[in-house]
Amino acid sequence: MAPRRTTLKPPPVVENGDCKPCGGTGNVPTTVRVGRKRRPVGQQDGLCLNCFGTGTDPDA
Repeated sequence: MAPRRTTLKPPPVVENGDCKPCGGTGNVPTTVRVGRKRRPVGQQDGLCLNCFGTGTDPDA
């Protein structure tokens, strides 16, 4: 049996306490879907659920 590889990557550095998904803006793109087959037709701004629109990292 081959030995298991263990590669640990360092966590990404968050500058100035900015939230990762929204980049500090508080908005994230949300796909708009329409029709019976739910086909995507575009995107709109949505509230970032990680920071609830504040733009700062909640773990900081």
